[in-house]
Amino acid sequence: MSKVTGVPPAAAVYRSLAEVPAEFGPSVAAIGNFDGVHCGHREILAAVVAEARERNARAVAITFDPHPEQVLRPERAPLLITPLAERLRLLAGTGVDAILVLRFDMELARLTAREFVQRILVDALGVCGVHEGESFRFGKGAAAGVSELAEFGAEFGFTVRVHPGVRIRGLEVSSSAVRALVAAGDMRRARWMLGRPFAVLSTPARGRGIGTKLLVPTVNLAPYSGLLPALGVYVTRLRIGGRVFQSVTNVGNRPTFGEASFAVESHILDFDPVELHPTEDLSVGTPILTDETPLELEFLLRLRSEIKFPSPDALKAQILRDIARAKRYFR
Repeated sequence: MSKVTGVPPAAAVYRSLAEVPAEFGPSVAAIGNFDGVHCGHREILAAVVAEARERNARAVAITFDPHPEQVLRPERAPLLITPLAERLRLLAGTGVDAILVLRFDMELARLTAREFVQRILVDALGVCGVHEGESFRFGKGAAAGVSELAEFGAEFGFTVRVHPGVRIRGLEVSSSAVRALVAAGDMRRARWMLGRPFAVLSTPARGRGIGTKLLVPTVNLAPYSGLLPALGVYVTRLRIGGRVFQSVTNVGNRPTFGEASFAVESHILDFDPVELHPTEDLSVGTPILTDETPLELEFLLRLRSEIKFPSPDALKAQILRDIARAKRYFR
């Protein structure tokens, strides 16, 4: 176990154009969904911060909530890598001075590219520089790209820097690529692209007591609407409050115990009730977790797919083998 460290610096968060102070500029900005705040996003934002420092301007990340696809094509909307609160924390960690969260609705979707540039970039933020990736599209119907953005820059007096795609170990980094890797259970390559382990932020849910019967301390995550890895068993790290525990996590339907019931269930390896118990009464052998206790579950390695075992004893034997493999991983 270890303490959680590393609090990102503060960044002003504006949740509408109305919250942006008058005379905000000059600023240097990047626009995007920034889902996952992966290595490609961070490279662009590092350039934004560097240029802002050179120009004595503010560095700004402009993002959207909800994801545009949830409004325009909800049946195709992706499951998010990072919920908004975590996205804001990660964006703040890039060193930007401010984050503008634009509510994405049909009114915003109907803005032409020129209207978007003039109202948001020029009038509200006073941009002197904009950084984007090669595939950036904006305006009504995503009609404009980086070449049109450069033309607007020449007209309104801001520079545009277009960044090529970032490749890591031969793989092009993108949010969609991260989602595909996580959905396939490939936590190693997802970690390369994110620059950190893929993690789920949630709260505890009441389980069925199976872990207690098997003498393995467990924590079940509450229902989660974001992206989850492929069904299977993983080496994980579970953060509870200020503590980090080594764990093995099953993502799946727990078929061994009758009727399928989906759960994300973590078995803590270095369990110690003293570390989590909030009272002086240590007679209870399990940690007290409320429905509001924040949990962060990092997925490090997929051990195997989910299997239906012939008996609870067979499952227990496999869990012990999983635990042994996980302990070797942590060593």
